[in-house]
Amino acid sequence: MSTLAPDQRNYYYLLEGGRAGVHKPILAALYEVQNQPHLTDGETGLGIAPVHQIEMAEVDTFAAQVQYGANTIRSLTNGLIEQGWSGADIWDASVGRYSDRFLQAVAKGFTPAVSDPAAAQLEPSDPAALLQAYLDDISTDYSGAQLPQNLAKLDSALLAFAERLPPNYGRLDFQRQALVEAVRLWRQLNTDEAAYEALGVPAIDQVPDEAALDNALVAFVQSAVRYYAGYPNQREALIRLVQLWREIDTREEAIAWLLTNDPFASETSLEIIDPALIAFVQKIPDLYSGQGDWRFALTEGYRRWFGLDSRTTAIQRLGINPDDLAQNTENQAALVAAARTLDRALLDFAASIPTAYTQTEQQREALIRLVQIWRRLEGRIPTIQSLFEDVRRLERAAPTAPEAMPAPVPHPAPPRPARWTPTNLQLDASIIPNGNFTWAEATRGGSRMPPNQATVDAIVRIAALAQQARDRIGRPFLITSWYRPAEINRRVGGASESRHIVGDAIDFYCVGLTGNQVYWALDPWWPGGLGRYGQFPALVHIDARGVKARWRH
Repeated sequence: MSTLAPDQRNYYYLLEGGRAGVHKPILAALYEVQNQPHLTDGETGLGIAPVHQIEMAEVDTFAAQVQYGANTIRSLTNGLIEQGWSGADIWDASVGRYSDRFLQAVAKGFTPAVSDPAAAQLEPSDPAALLQAYLDDISTDYSGAQLPQNLAKLDSALLAFAERLPPNYGRLDFQRQALVEAVRLWRQLNTDEAAYEALGVPAIDQVPDEAALDNALVAFVQSAVRYYAGYPNQREALIRLVQLWREIDTREEAIAWLLTNDPFASETSLEIIDPALIAFVQKIPDLYSGQGDWRFALTEGYRRWFGLDSRTTAIQRLGINPDDLAQNTENQAALVAAARTLDRALLDFAASIPTAYTQTEQQREALIRLVQIWRRLEGRIPTIQSLFEDVRRLERAAPTAPEAMPAPVPHPAPPRPARWTPTNLQLDASIIPNGNFTWAEATRGGSRMPPNQATVDAIVRIAALAQQARDRIGRPFLITSWYRPAEINRRVGGASESRHIVGDAIDFYCVGLTGNQVYWALDPWWPGGLGRYGQFPALVHIDARGVKARWRH
């Protein structure tokens, strides 16, 4: 009997396929068609058997079967290459998968050489069944990403991307890691340390010399473009390079991005400097002293942020009448008062940026210009270079170091309304005055907002009663479920008449107490529904149905 869910098995396929540079669906296909051996963890394997120096105990769990399965497919592929197979023989670039001929070779089984201790015996399987299982896994959308239909241009796009990397390498940690991963997969290695050694980079305590590593990585990319032959490990190396360089979530999304964007867009994206821009503006309130060029920097940043035509217009928007300034040039007190008003408005603008920033080109360029004037730099390019240096420092700064990203500053809480409605809910606010239950708890962090006033009133009603229950118990209620829209209630298997749909039902638990303990503490006085779950001994249900009801599932 299987002990893992399909998405859990898929996790192992992704992990080991990515490590070994093999196409993940082949591992899933082997599991489906082999159904052997039976493993000590209750699973069945991928047809991997001990051979040579490998003992059965080394391949007797599902995780080990997948690991050795990936190694064995890699070893089999290398053997075919040594026999003269080309990249096109192994991989069908037009559809982005292993060729039928390669799958037939896998179905025949494989015995590695004695000199290959990482690979094991692969048992034969039915070729047609293997092909179908392989295609089925490709069509299964575990990642949420759909690949483009035509993958014929993938190789040329990968090479175009890699060709433009060397002049755009900013020596940032994530870029360096992308290149190291590409080396590891290209050279079919299992660890970063092995990649450093293959590059001939000296290391102390497994930490490579970064200057030497950077030079070696740039040289590797240049040679990879020249020597690319379309073998699966080479392709997977470049796909991983794109994925990590562009900070994309999955392999499939990286391919989709590459085929739907300019393949020459490997040039350093200015999005990389966004953390540095946000860190910079967060430090402005502590640094700002009303200095003239800093005031000008903020005003110019404000002007460009909102696309205003002049500094005069910006000052007007900030609450200062330029005519008043012109008429009071000799009135020092008036000028000082105007400067203070302007400074408060500019600091309010700076404080709003981390929340308001949506990474548009206009906003980013406004902040770059702000930094340029503030730091008295000569132009845009030196400013961007200084921000890249900021990003490098942010990557490695200790949490308490001055160079670290400042902790975000929460906005002041707005005043409570006289009555809660669907349009004025505040997630952080307590539902009842001075209560412990918040709208975030009732709405699952704002993902299940009440659609009408009746639902809002029901949530308020149960919150008031639940507060009394919490006060009696004397311990926090940790909410697992509160308001559930009807479609979500159906999806999670809730009863059709569930009070969660109305909004006046709560499932919760108390740390250190069983559901029975909470139940008996509330039973004598709780005026609505009160229930326990036999399958979940810590969980308790309460609702405000208006009449007493008691139950145990």
